[in-house]
Amino acid sequence: MLSTQHHSRRAFLRGSGGLMTASAAFAMSAASGHAAEGAADNRATSIAETHYYLTDVLLETGFEREGDLVIATLTAPHALEIRDGAIQAILPEGAVLDPAIARYSAGGQLLLPAFRDMHIHLDKTFYSGPWRAPARSPENTIFDQIALEERLLPELLTTSQQRAEALIDLLLSQGTTHARSHCNIDPVSGLRSLEHLKLALENRKDSFTCEIVAFPQHGLLYSNSDSLMREAMDLGVEFVGGLDPTNVDGDMAKSLDAMFQIALDHGKSIDIHTHETGPNGIAGIRYMVETVERTPELKNRLTLSHAFAFVGLPEAEVDELAERMAEQGISLASTVPIGRLNMPLPQLRARGVTLMSGTDSVIDHWSPFGTGDMLEKANLCAQLYSRGNELSLNRALAISSGDVLPLAEDGSRAWPQPGDAAEFTLAASSCSAEAVARRSPRTATFHKGRLVFGEVAKA
Repeated sequence: MLSTQHHSRRAFLRGSGGLMTASAAFAMSAASGHAAEGAADNRATSIAETHYYLTDVLLETGFEREGDLVIATLTAPHALEIRDGAIQAILPEGAVLDPAIARYSAGGQLLLPAFRDMHIHLDKTFYSGPWRAPARSPENTIFDQIALEERLLPELLTTSQQRAEALIDLLLSQGTTHARSHCNIDPVSGLRSLEHLKLALENRKDSFTCEIVAFPQHGLLYSNSDSLMREAMDLGVEFVGGLDPTNVDGDMAKSLDAMFQIALDHGKSIDIHTHETGPNGIAGIRYMVETVERTPELKNRLTLSHAFAFVGLPEAEVDELAERMAEQGISLASTVPIGRLNMPLPQLRARGVTLMSGTDSVIDHWSPFGTGDMLEKANLCAQLYSRGNELSLNRALAISSGDVLPLAEDGSRAWPQPGDAAEFTLAASSCSAEAVARRSPRTATFHKGRLVFGEVAKA
């Protein structure tokens, strides 16, 4: 039986002079290939075969401990056999490989699960155009922003498909292969934002998947968008959206009832932007939880996006609401805000709430700060909520990957397993903890077995 070598992160660094990383090793491999046969001949930016090996992949295999403290992550090189979009086998270093099957090399890069951006606006962005900061003053209200957007949308629509495609390409370069995109449904753009987004997604269907939320950005009631929202349901969206039922629509119960009714009438799920804080925000969240509790058809079908009303709420009240949310399968999508809106995410997770994250705006008229990098969200979680040790950094990855982690709590390998989708990214890193802490560069992204970003070596 072949034995597997285990290398801790500490040993990895020690063995490389404390400076050399996996990316350096990868570069050396590429240089060696260049000397032998020319760099152009040794690099693959696409993989035509549906059955192939990906060798020299660094997998996490366990934790190194001192007493109860995890001090390092154990890793070892493996080969993945990939067939028809799935991982068929995971082989230790030195295993005999079928010479008839094509081979590619990851060059010692770390395998991470592909990321999921679960709150983004692909349909309206300045990304890929000239620099443009938001034209909003500190005094701007939500209604000022709506009025600004009404003026901007005709301009944005002229490039919305191309810019959505460019934004998808940015996500792929950061290791994200799936998103949930909110898409404007409003009287100014009508259904055109949705039509353009669907064209962009069609052009990226082999590399990227996306759920669409029909989003009444200008208020479901405020902009009288109920009929437009219902039209959108017939165009293949998966979610009904909503926005601040008290502060924007002016009638919490009427707004939320209308949103829920659209979802029930069309068999859709719901993802609502709720930015409201204080009593209005909590009243809205409680109303939604109560609605799901008395409507079995809505169980497991509601996501609260942002949910800033949890900020500053007494711990006992957070616990009570979180337990009810978990019981009804109500999830929460957070951008992991910093500053005064620091969310109680660990407390919500501890009570069983499914947490997701997303990059939200990637440079648009709302914010210029989005990077499209889901590792950034894991990094923020680690900084805000943990001591930054090996284990907490390792576990922070979960919010970026849909709770898929390479190692279980006890250190046994949880992912990948034979039969899993070949959906992953390669990072120039020694382990998940380093990737989260340092936001390590991603060198290749795979979607359903296809190389959709970056390059690997021809082995």
